[in-house]
Amino acid sequence: MLEKTVQDWRSLAASLEIEGRAFINGRYRDALSGETRATLCPGDGRKLAEVANCGIEDADQAVAIARATFASGVWANMAPADRKMVLVRWAELIEDNADEIALLECLDVGKPISDTTAVDVPSAVRTIRWSGEAIDKVYDEISPTPANCLALVQRLPLGVVAAIVPWNFPLSTTAWKLAPSLATGNSVILKPASNTPLSALRIAGLASEAGLPDGVLQVLPGPGGSLGRHLALHHDIDGLTFTGSTEVGKQLMRFSGESNLKRTFLELGGKSPNIVFADANLKKAAAYAAIAVFYNGGQTCTAGTRLIVEESIRERFVEMVIASSRDWMPGDPLNPATRMGPMIDAAQLRTVNDYVDIGRREGASLVAGGKRVMAESGGWYYEPTIFDGVSNSMRISQEEIFGPVMSVIGFKNAEEAVAIANDSIYGLAGAVWSNNINTAHKVAAAVRVGTMGINNYFGGDMTVPFGGFKQSGNGRDKSMHAFNDYTELKTTWIEFD
Repeated sequence: MLEKTVQDWRSLAASLEIEGRAFINGRYRDALSGETRATLCPGDGRKLAEVANCGIEDADQAVAIARATFASGVWANMAPADRKMVLVRWAELIEDNADEIALLECLDVGKPISDTTAVDVPSAVRTIRWSGEAIDKVYDEISPTPANCLALVQRLPLGVVAAIVPWNFPLSTTAWKLAPSLATGNSVILKPASNTPLSALRIAGLASEAGLPDGVLQVLPGPGGSLGRHLALHHDIDGLTFTGSTEVGKQLMRFSGESNLKRTFLELGGKSPNIVFADANLKKAAAYAAIAVFYNGGQTCTAGTRLIVEESIRERFVEMVIASSRDWMPGDPLNPATRMGPMIDAAQLRTVNDYVDIGRREGASLVAGGKRVMAESGGWYYEPTIFDGVSNSMRISQEEIFGPVMSVIGFKNAEEAVAIANDSIYGLAGAVWSNNINTAHKVAAAVRVGTMGINNYFGGDMTVPFGGFKQSGNGRDKSMHAFNDYTELKTTWIEFD
């Protein structure tokens, strides 16, 4: 099959029918207020669609429906093998509509179409299918007891779960939340990011088509400040899962405490260290150093934005990274040759530019990039940017920029590299590059992060958990461990006469 050209994708985009209504009780409907909000295309700034702007009344109705559906047992009490078949069918339907969903993600988020077709949609399919296939392999327990007792340990669904997902990977993250929460029998209220709701709304309809009972999944597009806050404070929601900024995550944790102590799982920010030793495969490490920061425009919580390089190779290695960065100049997201698209919106573009100005004022040396490009397109593009001569105390080293900005920091030995890596409020991800097995493993073990690569970056698949240490959050997405977040353990102790 011939790959689609930019003209093919533009033609498909012109004929695309976009669903912007909320999804409640198995059907699409307007917000009760009738209010809508425009969602814009980051690639050119044009309006894509008017999307329902749901409010507190919509949330209360959706929660009531989800609660009644959960209590009915139509999904919660369904045999795991039967829930599995619904999820597997759902994954198949997403796969059948892959081009449409990839196009929605490309237009709504600004992701290159090559990424949404090869990464985002297949990742969502894999997540949902894998979770469905796994759920009837999860066993309850019988504990070791005296002969006159029998102790059963059951894993039961939480009940009603609210999932709040970000704008940088809306489809992938939505799948990470929905797949395990639905597989374990919960009813779910999904609040997509207000500026990127389109793929979530589309796959909700496919879930219903796959056989998910009405009322099990509700999708409420709307503002995080009011709608997200209301869900977090709601007394009839049993669990809350969130991916986003550390600042908002802290607020949600407080809201949980102020309401009903709903179980709250957070995947938050990062300022990830990418450590390169002189004995590494420098060509590969340089290519991946660029990938680690410029993939998705740096709008990635795991981005390796602190490049920590052994001093003996620093100057030469920085030149290699600068050369690799030239492959990441932004372009039209609908062009299959584009590797990096725009920032999500004008506000994020300003944030990135402000941090570049901060880096200059702090005394770092700007050796590549540092400005907006393609302004004539109407989109929000920023070129790959690299600072050298950075100290780990600078704001550009400590604060999450969420853009294509790399800070290069030197080190003299492994102990110093680990100290720099761990000198952060975050602990989400990182990597170490060395051909010395002792160095690689010792450093990887000493860096306090949830995912650490050795001679790779962005490694991992559905079989391993994802999440962070410190202020990068708690709980885990992916793998069998994700089921723990969405279930309660119940002990039944039986004594015989």
